[in-house]
Amino acid sequence: MALFTYSRLSHLLRISGNKVSVIRTGIEIKPGPACCAQFIRCQRSMDSKALQERQKQQMAKGLPRQKPITGVKQVIVVASGKGGVGKSTTAVNLALGILANDPLKSVGLLDADVYGPSIPKLMNLKGNPELNDDNLMIPLFNYGVPCMSMGFLVDDVAPIVWRGLMVMSAIEKLLRQVDWGSLDYLVVDMPPGTGDVQLSISQNIPVAGAVIVSTPQDIALLDARRGAEMFKKVNVPVLGLVQNMSVFQCPNCNHQTHIFGSDGARQLADTLGVKLLGDVPLHLNIREMSDRGKPVVVSSPNSPEAEAYRKVASAVVQRLEEVHT
Repeated sequence: MALFTYSRLSHLLRISGNKVSVIRTGIEIKPGPACCAQFIRCQRSMDSKALQERQKQQMAKGLPRQKPITGVKQVIVVASGKGGVGKSTTAVNLALGILANDPLKSVGLLDADVYGPSIPKLMNLKGNPELNDDNLMIPLFNYGVPCMSMGFLVDDVAPIVWRGLMVMSAIEKLLRQVDWGSLDYLVVDMPPGTGDVQLSISQNIPVAGAVIVSTPQDIALLDARRGAEMFKKVNVPVLGLVQNMSVFQCPNCNHQTHIFGSDGARQLADTLGVKLLGDVPLHLNIREMSDRGKPVVVSSPNSPEAEAYRKVASAVVQRLEEVHT
């Protein structure tokens, strides 16, 4: 793995070095007293619309061309602007929920959170992926879902201390060097925020839609909005918002408390003009089963919290059909 990472890093550095000229305007200005006059004459001689089009074309040359993942029909990214809102748990139960709603569908799970991979723990998976005859990694399976994560390639407690280009190299490997077989949906658990990984995935592969996860708390909603706006800017359809930890029901007296506020994500969805895909309660069973590597959709299929995830999964599939028909 280390040999791949560093060789890939060198390759990316060479590419970036060759692409520096992309941002140049194509106008050569020779130094000297007449440079300002020459620049003004050139600028006035160009039609403003033609100039904008030229700049757009030049910038486009520096962006990667989107290439589908072999065998994958639709990619769903699950994102959040902030960590700690239950994004990974939602991604896992979303994938399992799609499969529970329609067992004939094939669903995969990709952990794109390189620095803090959670899928191995949540899906109760350990070990290194094997390579097939084409030198592609074979995903690890559990609960009928093929999974791939950086957590399978490093020790459990080993910190991943990498710069941006090395992270991009790892993401490229996870996207392109995995034998996913034939999948109807690939659910991608994105890292929190709006950084390099989000842009890299959005620009390198066609993403069918993004699911934004947030708690109803104002501070989380601020970052959730940034995440939604980022996907809009890179032309990825925002399928909707999931309001996680929406309400806590006391197991003793059944009293309901909105610990993180009420309906914040619903109001944000209305503001953004997107759909609220569903509410998921703050429930002890979700936390306990997640820690054991037994997501509630498979471990407690008849529970209200599992039903909440299945409703979210149904809403996501419906939105995909609406967006792409």
